Amino acid sequence: MSDDKDLSPGDEVTWKTHGTTTEGTVKEKITEDTEAGGRTVRASEDEPQYLVESDKSGKDAVHKPESLDEK
Repeated sequence: MSDDKDLSPGDEVTWKTHGTTTEGTVKEKITEDTEAGGRTVRASEDEPQYLVESDKSGKDAVHKPESLDEK
């Protein structure tokens, strides 16, 4: 199922991690299967995922659009 969100690099977002809200920045929109955020990411043009960097830890993570909220 596709999500209507179309985030761009530099967008500030939040997401839930272990019951807390984490803030960060979109680094890349991923639209094909690749290695990112320390894992294999399954993505396509119709079902993209986003590489985000946590403001607090500086670590990268990959999330589906429905997991991210714009700040």
